[in-house]
Amino acid sequence: MKRLLHWARPILLAPPLYALLLALGLVSLAWNLAALPLLVLLPEARGLAIGRAVIAHSYRLFWAAASVTGMMRVDASCLDALKDEQGLIIVANHPTMLDALLLVARLPRSACIMKAELMRNVFLGAGARLARYIRNDSARTMIRLAVHDLRHGGQLVIFPEGTRTVTPPLDAFRPGVTLIAKLAKAPIQTVYIDTDTPYLRKGWPIWRVPPLPIRVKLHLGKRFVPRADSDALLQELEQYYRGPLKEERATTDATAACTSHRAPTLS
Repeated sequence: MKRLLHWARPILLAPPLYALLLALGLVSLAWNLAALPLLVLLPEARGLAIGRAVIAHSYRLFWAAASVTGMMRVDASCLDALKDEQGLIIVANHPTMLDALLLVARLPRSACIMKAELMRNVFLGAGARLARYIRNDSARTMIRLAVHDLRHGGQLVIFPEGTRTVTPPLDAFRPGVTLIAKLAKAPIQTVYIDTDTPYLRKGWPIWRVPPLPIRVKLHLGKRFVPRADSDALLQELEQYYRGPLKEERATTDATAACTSHRAPTLS
């Protein structure tokens, strides 16, 4: 019976999971349609504040609904200590597609660096432009806009791997974040995303039912101060992440090995 319930639980929770994702898509679409005229009507500073606040509130409602329905177990409360801090860079590892939603939900003054094609996406583009999120098609422009935002009291959410992790536990960090920190004189706050779910990792189809509930916990890590040698700081930052991620991977592998060698039990 226990085994039957174990296999049945994901199947039973799959419909509400995808209903919730559909609702998120519809809310995003509605907000982007509303954001189009606001791009013209609102002054830049006002549009930025409203755009970021609406996105953060929408994503926070999504995570709350996911938790209430039992589909996800999410703990990102550690970010609340950062939400009012100005001129701060927040970096994190990037295991799944949902990571940006996690951080932005708790950091309403933050900007994200986004792929240029997403700025034209019908579900994301207008809202991202209103919030003055930063496109990554030009490295020079990206750095200039990020520095400007930080100097004017914003926050920057960035994943130094550049995309979701391809080779767990961590891909090599791309240059940029430590140079931005140097030019903006902004500290770098590390955040560690801890999850064992394969859902929306690289290569995981969005329609494939994951093990449920999805569990994600965020931890605040060390804070790095900017320095003249931004390349050396980037290497130090990457090595810092590889420490806890390597330990977690070893623990996960050991647990899996114990499970695979466990004697069968009768139910």
